[in-house]
Amino acid sequence: MNLRDVKKDIDYVLSAFIEDCTVCLAVNPKADDKVIADLMEDAVDLYNELRDKVGAKVEGSKKAYYNGLRKEILERTDALYTKLSEAVAKAGEAAEEEKKPAAKKAPAKKTPAKKAVKKEEE
Repeated sequence: MNLRDVKKDIDYVLSAFIEDCTVCLAVNPKADDKVIADLMEDAVDLYNELRDKVGAKVEGSKKAYYNGLRKEILERTDALYTKLSEAVAKAGEAAEEEKKPAAKKAPAKKTPAKKAVKKEEE
């Protein structure tokens, strides 16, 4: 494992997440744009943070450091995917509620008492 592979992993995993976010926004009009935009921002911040860690001076075993970094990439991206899944689920629930037919009201019936009162008045 070398530095170049770790950098490629960071690029690939986080760009795939951002692409999934954009697809979610394009396909699901009920999705909360603000929540997904915040997730994309978090992904960009994570990308910058991880790239800084890759470029940092490593003391000791580089292999162990890069393995830990790869593990961190997967764990933190998994957390972002969990949040994205929750946002998509909420959008799906909103779409389902919108599809449900509204409860139809029964037409108002004329009461026989009113008819009887009218006949007596005549």
